[in-house]
Amino acid sequence: MKLATLIYVMQDDKTLMLYRNKKENDYHEGKWNGLGGKFEAGESPEECAIRELKEESGLTAKHLILKGHITFPMFDGKDDWYVFVFVIDKFEGELIDSNEGELEWIPNNKLKDLNLWEGDQIFIDWLFEDRCFSAKFNYIDGKFIDYDVVFY
Repeated sequence: MKLATLIYVMQDDKTLMLYRNKKENDYHEGKWNGLGGKFEAGESPEECAIRELKEESGLTAKHLILKGHITFPMFDGKDDWYVFVFVIDKFEGELIDSNEGELEWIPNNKLKDLNLWEGDQIFIDWLFEDRCFSAKFNYIDGKFIDYDVVFY
């Protein structure tokens, strides 16, 4: 079991996205993602999101909004992933050259034009809704199968 965060930084009708093209043996290589990553020992979801944002972008979060939780059973073929999804709408700092990939501010109306995981194509719309979600996205060998969601 892996615990992780997924972070979408938003400003001026744009979202900061990461094109995964720098890490060796990256399961997400060639895909666009939000930022985020695995929990370190003892971290809360918020602490993980703040740390990952700083490490991957150089930005410091000033306001986090928990949008939901996604379960990805055996996503990488080895582990179940439990991911806390955040939107950050207040931050400070300057973008760095990320060691994860290329950072780019994408207009919100162009997000679904990116090479996203199929499940991301579905839940990206939920980031802009005024409700919280709990979802499960099923993949087998990197291929999207189906999903279930409950909104709160």
